[in-house]
Amino acid sequence: MKRAVLVNGVPASGKSTVARAISGRYNWPVFALDTVKEPFFAEIGTGDRDYNRKLGRAAYAAIFDTIAAFPTPHTVVVEAWFGFQPADLLRQHLAKAGLGDIVEIWCHAPAEVIGQRYASRVALRSVGHPGLEYVQELMALTERAQPIGEGKLLSIDTTRPIDFVAVDRLLVEAGFDLPVDRR
Repeated sequence: MKRAVLVNGVPASGKSTVARAISGRYNWPVFALDTVKEPFFAEIGTGDRDYNRKLGRAAYAAIFDTIAAFPTPHTVVVEAWFGFQPADLLRQHLAKAGLGDIVEIWCHAPAEVIGQRYASRVALRSVGHPGLEYVQELMALTERAQPIGEGKLLSIDTTRPIDFVAVDRLLVEAGFDLPVDRR
C-alpha cells in the first residue's frame, strides 16, 4: 500500500519547512505544489490569479499522477494548501494515486505572523504568485482555514520547533513503517 503524509496549511504557514524536515527525517520524497508550478511559470509565463489557480490545479493533478506511478509500498510527503480545491477532488486524486494510509500535518501560526512571512518573501518569489495585495486576504483566510480531515491529524504551530516525538507517534498510530535510523 502507498502512504502519504499531507502537509497542509495556508500560504506562509510553514508547510515547506515542515515537509522538508519530515522528508529528511524519514527519507521519504516530498512533492510540493509550488515546486511543480515554478518551472511552468519560468517556461510558459505568469498571469493573473485565475492563471495561477489553473497552474495550481494542473500541478496538483501532476503530483498525484506521478505518485500513481510509484511502486507499492511507498511513502510520500505531499505539501500544498489543500483548501484551494474541493475535498472531493483531493479524495479522487488520493484514490487514483493508490494512497491508502493518509495522515495530515496541519501547519498554522497566528494571522499576523503568516501575513508578515508572506510579505517578506513576495520580492523573492516569481510574479506568478499573488503580491502584497494578497496579505490582508491571506490573513482573513488564516482565521477561517481548517484541516481537510483526511486520516489522522497532527496540528503544528510553526512558530515553535517541530515536535518529532508527536510526529513519530502519529505515524506509528496510522500504521506507517518508520525507518530505524531517524535523524
